[in-house]
Amino acid sequence: MNLVSRCRAPIERAVSRATARTAHWSPTTRGLLWISSSGLIFSMLNALMRGLTLHIDPFQAQFLRYFFGLLVLLPVVLPAGLAAYRPRDVGAQFTRGLVHTLGLCLWFTALPRIPLADMTAIGFTGPIFIMIGARLAFQEPMRWERWVATLLGFAGVLIIVGPKLSGSGGVWHLVMLASAPVFAGSFLLTKAMTRYETASVILVWQSITVSIISLPLALWHWQGLSTAQWSLFALCGVLGSAGHYCLTRGFAAADISATQSARFLDLVWSAVMGWLLFSDVPSAATLLGGTVISAATVWLARRESQRRQRAAREAEAQAEIEAEAEARGSP
Repeated sequence: MNLVSRCRAPIERAVSRATARTAHWSPTTRGLLWISSSGLIFSMLNALMRGLTLHIDPFQAQFLRYFFGLLVLLPVVLPAGLAAYRPRDVGAQFTRGLVHTLGLCLWFTALPRIPLADMTAIGFTGPIFIMIGARLAFQEPMRWERWVATLLGFAGVLIIVGPKLSGSGGVWHLVMLASAPVFAGSFLLTKAMTRYETASVILVWQSITVSIISLPLALWHWQGLSTAQWSLFALCGVLGSAGHYCLTRGFAAADISATQSARFLDLVWSAVMGWLLFSDVPSAATLLGGTVISAATVWLARRESQRRQRAAREAEAQAEIEAEAEARGSP
């Protein structure tokens, strides 16, 4: 336990110093920087994972990615005690883990076979599939803005994938695209669980369940790793936790709609890393399609934010009218 405390102390001091230095910044500025940082970290993680899957079976890489992610979480879990992370519904955690693992199997299978920029652009469809799933699962309203964003998003997908379907490589783009609705299902299951589970419990059990479910596939294709490869997987665990931390801080600092524009940078990061590390030159179709999908997502987020703000102002005005009427003794 003392070792765990010594590992946590420098991290907590660094976070405290960074928080103090940026306290005078506006919430939107802090949120944009946190989200931009998370995008850069996840792009680094994806590039690292792609490099590893070029030499290691994707299923083994998938298991090790989440297993080391779990190890990185131990310094946070152990001081609080295992009881603090006991879920209320273990079955729901494993159901969510199974769905997420299915998405990961598709994602990791396609990862070494398509450029990083294409992978990132296709990943922009996630919020659109989540929106459709929310309508089907939770009966959330589908306003006209949501339909427009959906149509624009799928138009962007066609721009990216369409030119590549004439060759054999297009199949892997479709496999990567197939992972998006599966991950959306995982997200919706997470949303349902937040009614009775904390975010920290969900995060820890995601690493546990994905590791357990992925292990049989990993053992079936297991191969020996070098010291460098073991070290890189440990780095993947650190990057994954750091990326999720930055993402959470970004959402806490500012409204989600105010930070969505930073997602455009994800395509830039992945394109640069793909070019530097794998000599992948993003096509014009990828850049155009990714821009269309991301723009549709940002536009919808801003429209939803404006709608919520307008509803809040109307509710506040109605409350003032009722208070004034009550003060005057009006019926």
